[in-house]
Amino acid sequence: MKANVTKKTLSDGLSLLERVIPSRSSNPLLTSLKVEATEAGLTLSGTNLEIDLSCFVPAEVQNPQNFVVPAHLFAQIVRNLGGELVELEITGQELSVRSGGSDFKLQTGDIEAYPPLTFPSYADVSLNAEELARAFASVRYAASNEAFQAVFRGIKLEHHGVAARVVASDGYRVAIRDFPASGDGRNLIIPARSVDELIRVLKDGEARFTYGEGMLTVTTDRVRMNLKLLDGDFPDYERVIPKDIKLQVTLPATALKEAVNRVAVLADKNANNRVEFLVSEGKLKLAAEGDYGRAQDTLDVVQGGTEPAMSLAFNARHVLDALGPIEGEAELLFSGSTSPAIFRGTDGGGYMAVMVTLRV
Repeated sequence: MKANVTKKTLSDGLSLLERVIPSRSSNPLLTSLKVEATEAGLTLSGTNLEIDLSCFVPAEVQNPQNFVVPAHLFAQIVRNLGGELVELEITGQELSVRSGGSDFKLQTGDIEAYPPLTFPSYADVSLNAEELARAFASVRYAASNEAFQAVFRGIKLEHHGVAARVVASDGYRVAIRDFPASGDGRNLIIPARSVDELIRVLKDGEARFTYGEGMLTVTTDRVRMNLKLLDGDFPDYERVIPKDIKLQVTLPATALKEAVNRVAVLADKNANNRVEFLVSEGKLKLAAEGDYGRAQDTLDVVQGGTEPAMSLAFNARHVLDALGPIEGEAELLFSGSTSPAIFRGTDGGGYMAVMVTLRV
């Protein structure tokens, strides 16, 4: 087998697989990459038993032959090649990797022993890949990293006829994004770490979903991915979204981010990075205090609602996370100093963050 492929194309494909394939494993085969060759190109595949990933790389191939090589070593070799065109050749149990004046020889593995990876050829529903990736990226920060928090370590995907919604929560905050969708899709919970890989592979075009037992397959024009789903019931997040809004504040999101960043320098790290918000007479005063001093910042805002003034406190890191996906004007909705607050954009982009307040 001989194949010619550009270094960039091959490197891009390998970089996706590198993130999924473990560098160490009690089963050495799981650290390997399977390459299936056809006259159209190379299909790179790998697994960590939670995610199966397959990526197509266009190439010129003669005498197609499948093989298995150490994934991270192969990727490292390709990245460090000096030339722009890579030549691959299989001779017996050896893979030659040539480019420019470089020539590397890699021992291939036992392809018969490699675990079979199967991907469905049909789709149950299709979503816009760019919209889906954007939605996932908007809420990812709110998913828990704590192993004991079960379904909080996942992101819920809901289908509602002409729209879809992604939701993430760690019990202290909820991040939601709605986006247009069609088809009869299922509600499911995808592990947040799997969502990280989805965000990287979803570009443009369609993301085709195929549902299995405890499994979701996502297919694009170039990539196929099997994801194990989380089992369990996602908490009823709707009940924490405040309905009785008493005070509304609008201001540029960038200005608020910068002001929170400034005062948070002196926030007490042992007291939840506490930053106080005091709204009154068209002004938003931010204040933080710690062992080394106090900080204040004041912003002009457009104020509305039935309450003339209100004092609240938030975790500064949570505020900055919530403001991250908001561009342009931010709208802050308060129902009380001890009730959850809503942060969202005024552009109607479908994003909303709900955060619990700290005790004033």
